[in-house]
Amino acid sequence: MHVFYTPDILVKNELPDEEAQHCLRVLRLSQGDEIMLTDGKGSFYKAEISLATGKKCFVSIIETIPQEKFWPCHLHIAMAPTKNMDRNEWFAEKATEIGFDELTFLNCRFSERKVIKAERIEKILVSAIKQSLKANLPVLNEMTDFDKFISRDFPGQKFIAHCYEGEKPLLKDVLRKGEDAVVLIGPEGDFSPEEVEKALSKGFQPISLGKSRLRTETAALVACHTMNLMNQ
Repeated sequence: MHVFYTPDILVKNELPDEEAQHCLRVLRLSQGDEIMLTDGKGSFYKAEISLATGKKCFVSIIETIPQEKFWPCHLHIAMAPTKNMDRNEWFAEKATEIGFDELTFLNCRFSERKVIKAERIEKILVSAIKQSLKANLPVLNEMTDFDKFISRDFPGQKFIAHCYEGEKPLLKDVLRKGEDAVVLIGPEGDFSPEEVEKALSKGFQPISLGKSRLRTETAALVACHTMNLMNQ
């Protein structure tokens, strides 16, 4: 059954315009057909199309189906975006399929991209939760300066992945199951030494993601998968 994203379904029994168009014009569904909705806030809704007129699609909820969260904590990835936007979008899609809670793009000293079109990433996150049958939409934050981000208070564990020398345990060996976690991933040119020092002074723990040298989006996905897998 097709899943449609309806964030305001509890206050408005109508599909958003884009979802209505896909439902009526692409899939050619009509009045009386059953569909599945999600609000991205933890629930699915079995519904029936009650009225289909022009570009509008109204529904009646038949059943509310809460979805228990797949992992017990809050998983947050903060990464410097790559110059190639396609790679940022690829990460957003695959990370959502695997499972995480929050994404922040960082403006770092060596960042190659200083602007992110949040609307495009948001659409990819929505598409990915529908495809992977998840009822929780990850939070997407505005692009944030590195210094401002690390100065925030975060519950749980805080990690920074970088390529400089020094003792860096594997993320899988230090991550504590069931505890909130945020992982910083730098740009292709890595964090600057000053940024690493600032993060350490704010309580971030240096970690390794393995012996291979990884591209930014690959490193972010490895971190996401590790956090998710360790919390199953």
